[in-house]
Amino acid sequence: MTHAPLLDDLLADLAAEGDRLRGVVADLTDEQWVTDTPAEGWTIATTIAHLLWTDEAAILAARSHEDKGPWDALVLAGMADPTGFVDTAALEIAQLPPAELLARWDSGRPALADALRGVPAGEKMPWFGPPMSATSMVTARFMETWAHSLDVYDALGITPERSDRIKHVAHIGVRTRGFSFANAGLDVPEAPVRVELTAPSGDLWTWGPDDAAETVRGSAYDFCLLATQRVHRADTDLVAQGPGADAWLDVAQCFAGPAGGGREASR
Repeated sequence: MTHAPLLDDLLADLAAEGDRLRGVVADLTDEQWVTDTPAEGWTIATTIAHLLWTDEAAILAARSHEDKGPWDALVLAGMADPTGFVDTAALEIAQLPPAELLARWDSGRPALADALRGVPAGEKMPWFGPPMSATSMVTARFMETWAHSLDVYDALGITPERSDRIKHVAHIGVRTRGFSFANAGLDVPEAPVRVELTAPSGDLWTWGPDDAAETVRGSAYDFCLLATQRVHRADTDLVAQGPGADAWLDVAQCFAGPAGGGREASR
């Protein structure tokens, strides 16, 4: 069996997002590399190091059907420090000279694409949470690359372009509605929610039943910012109708890990 064209499309979008960030950080001075980002305790170097490390971890997971040993070793290392493992790795890699950091990231991104193409179709790879298909892994890598890119752009005072590639982030944001509530220790509301988001191109993206009584409407960009906790709800144009939809926007989180506090409101 071979992978559906969807995987190649996803990989192309991931590459484009990574290339955009790569172009921004390529010519930074050593001083700029240690600029603080909005993510507490993380510099630009830490952010790139984290993306690099996660790509490398995903490569081990994707190749585990051939050799599970390296992946198992990584999991055991994580079990020794479950709450600080990921941050520690990012902080350590960030100590590399910028040229070495970039070279390692440049090698890892295409290597990840190759490894994911090699995952047998229909099979799932292990991960730190539930096992993931190759397409799910690419979507997750896109979401994280996009969100952390925003931290870098913010630190450098850059306003990034808005592309319809963010549909991948919006999709994860919708799919993780139940996770968002459970992760915050709350019951998941039973009422279905209709989501209608306006893409950067002006297209309308929708999820959920047409006749749902509860809705979330607004710009896809703001929804993605909220789901990745890069903005406070009060600073978005999102409008919720219904108690379950309204509560969702307070806890929306599409990434794994403890429930985050999000960003402070600017208004």
